[in-house]
Amino acid sequence: MSEIKPRDVQVLPIGIDTTIVRSRSWARLRFEIEYALAKGTTANSYAIQGDKTALIDPPGETFTQIYLDALQQRFDLKSLDYVILGHVNPNRAATLKALLELAPQITFVCSNPGAKNLRTIIEDRELSILVMRGEETLDLGRGHLLQFIPTPNPRYPDHLCTYDSQTEILYTDKLFGAHLCGEQVFDEGWEIFNEDRRYYFDCVMAPHARQVETALEKLSELPVRMYGVGHGPIVRYGLIELTQAYRQWSKQQTSQDLTVALLYASAYGSTATLAQAIARGITKAGVAVESINCEFAEPDEIRTAVEKAAGIVIGSPTLGGHAPTPIQTALGIILSTASSNRMAGVFGSFGWSGEAIDLIEGKLKDAGYRFAFEPIRVKFKPTDVTLQLCEETGTDFAHSVKRAKKVRIARQPASNVEQAVGRIVGSLCVVTTKKHEEISSAMLASWVSQATFNPPGLTIAVAKDRAIESMLHSGDKLVLNVLAEGRQLRKHFMKSFAPGEDRFANVATETSENGCPILTDALAYLECTVNNRMEAGDHWIVYAIADNGKVLNLDGITAVHHRKSGNHY
Repeated sequence: MSEIKPRDVQVLPIGIDTTIVRSRSWARLRFEIEYALAKGTTANSYAIQGDKTALIDPPGETFTQIYLDALQQRFDLKSLDYVILGHVNPNRAATLKALLELAPQITFVCSNPGAKNLRTIIEDRELSILVMRGEETLDLGRGHLLQFIPTPNPRYPDHLCTYDSQTEILYTDKLFGAHLCGEQVFDEGWEIFNEDRRYYFDCVMAPHARQVETALEKLSELPVRMYGVGHGPIVRYGLIELTQAYRQWSKQQTSQDLTVALLYASAYGSTATLAQAIARGITKAGVAVESINCEFAEPDEIRTAVEKAAGIVIGSPTLGGHAPTPIQTALGIILSTASSNRMAGVFGSFGWSGEAIDLIEGKLKDAGYRFAFEPIRVKFKPTDVTLQLCEETGTDFAHSVKRAKKVRIARQPASNVEQAVGRIVGSLCVVTTKKHEEISSAMLASWVSQATFNPPGLTIAVAKDRAIESMLHSGDKLVLNVLAEGRQLRKHFMKSFAPGEDRFANVATETSENGCPILTDALAYLECTVNNRMEAGDHWIVYAIADNGKVLNLDGITAVHHRKSGNHY
């Protein structure tokens, strides 16, 4: 196993008087679902040196020291005038405080919600703050006239984009990013980033698709040459294509027939992380999410979301043995607005007790709401296992909502083409995988085909709402277990599994060299590495290369799945 590179800072000029300062982590930084591909990340900061100097989006505390060292080597911090913040969170506090010690003269530039957050995380000193509401500009000289565009969403209510008319760079913070780390500063060959950008959108932006559409509309009039993103490569070569993709992906969400209202508050970020994972699971199953951070939402906004929602999920931390006031307000709106025939769910995090979760559950039960899952209770910070459970729970919740609304599409008589497609015969297999030593999953697969001779490669069609889907990205490991006729493995893996349920209970397995389970009663197995995947309608087509394998039963006959139609399994 190769050693992981240490964190570092990459500095490069990207335009007139403009420099990117990329803090790079080559390994995964956090237990958050948006980082689950484990490709590292970059925290991109930008310096604009006109007659006055502005620094955009200093990174979080994991990069504080190396970032400041890089700045001091290249810039005179005593001449730093402004620090522009696309969003404010507690993670940035350490860097901002250290920067103030070196440059106490700086003025912060942020949105109004950002100013409130900033005063909260740096409460021990007076701050100079310029609040940008959308009409104001900031002239740095030498043609660098900055415009500010508020682009709030429930997760980042203080989100602010910055546009420099001199360079035609739009600094987008969380929009258009991706969590991956590499030497490449710009997105040459942008197609190779498509998977990472789509995954980032699905995790971070999809629950706020309505707000993303609004943001895209606000930004559409600006003549933009590149996106200075907060994470990943600068978007230059694939700018038009990525913008169009964001429009398409957002429309996919906002056009869904069913919506789940996901209401939450988060004291230290853990409950928000759980909400993010649940939202990801819901959207995977083709149900839209109206995600609302109750700390920043007006009662009318909550009421509107609840009224149109087919299901309601509410999450809360426990503070002093109680739910915070915004959650109590939201709960009151639910009880007075939403009929009790809606599907409901409760989740939350806590430090020493979880009374808020019990309170919410009790109130909803007393009102007659039907629960689609047992309350999710997380002590301290969520783990990868917890996030996988939340994602699967979200998917299950979406299916429960569909069933409750009776939106299952009635099967029409198969056409001649569909009947013919149904006669395509493939090997019946079980795909198994394992990540982070704790998370494992499995899926019965019949749409499996050899794709290449050299290297020996195969394709697997995976429905978007399958739990295993999030574990089959480029670089991930799997075992393809080819089933034999007459075995009971098929029956075992055909059943529906509850979120977090052990897929391998009462099944004989051993561990492969790549760490994934081998079904010892299979006909044969192949240890594979995912090389690529392609979005194809309601499935992902996963291309994997076989690294190792063995026939376990020389006398067995490959099991096949005979179908009569091509419009269902």
